[in-house]
Amino acid sequence: MNTTNYIYYKKGYKYQLDTDYLIQTDICPKVNIDTDFIILTSTGLLHIKKGYAFDGPSGPAIDTSNFMRGSLEHDAFYQLMRMGKLDASFRYKVDDRLYFVCIEDGMSKIRASWVRWAVRNFAARSASPQGERTIYRAPLT
Repeated sequence: MNTTNYIYYKKGYKYQLDTDYLIQTDICPKVNIDTDFIILTSTGLLHIKKGYAFDGPSGPAIDTSNFMRGSLEHDAFYQLMRMGKLDASFRYKVDDRLYFVCIEDGMSKIRASWVRWAVRNFAARSASPQGERTIYRAPLT
């Protein structure tokens, strides 16, 4: 608990989940993962809790409704990888899941293919511990 006159925060989030989100996935770690905002069971049940902050579609992507659910899941899985809780060997499977969720939500296969290509080729850092967001403090003095 922070009992000082400082706040600690991270930049870069655009959205905050307003309700819990639960979905069965094919991403099945060896053991259950339980963080403050994300739970992923060994059977693949993903539970993202109300209040989870995420940045939505990244890069030059447009934040359309057929991209939001996929980007939420993708951000949560990548965060677990950055934290070292989900093995990075799941990365391509997570990228494939993004593709299929976007199509399920009405995105064209051409755009979904571009999205998957982009995350495969440019998002590796976002899944590694080096991609963890900087923590800032205010006030500085």
